[in-house]
Amino acid sequence: MKHFSEKNNTLTSKFEFKNFSEAIKFVNLVWNIAEISDHHPDILLHNYKYVTITTTTHDLWNTLTEKDYAIAERIEASYRG
Repeated sequence: MKHFSEKNNTLTSKFEFKNFSEAIKFVNLVWNIAEISDHHPDILLHNYKYVTITTTTHDLWNTLTEKDYAIAERIEASYRG
C-alpha cells in the first residue's frame, strides 16, 4: 500500500484534494466502498480539503484483519489526488 501506514492496530492515510467539493466526492466514494465491503472506516474531513481514513476491525477488539487491508487497497485505487 502506497498511502496507508500501519500503527497501533490501525491503517491510516491522509488524502489531499484541490478543494472542498473534491474532498466530499472522495468521502462519498469511500462511503460506497465501505457499504459494498461491509467494513466501515473512520472518515475525518478537515481543513476543507483533507480526508483522513482510519480502519481497524472494531468487532475483533480493534485488530487489523484482511478486511482492513482490502478496503485500504480499494480506497487507494480510487484516489485520484
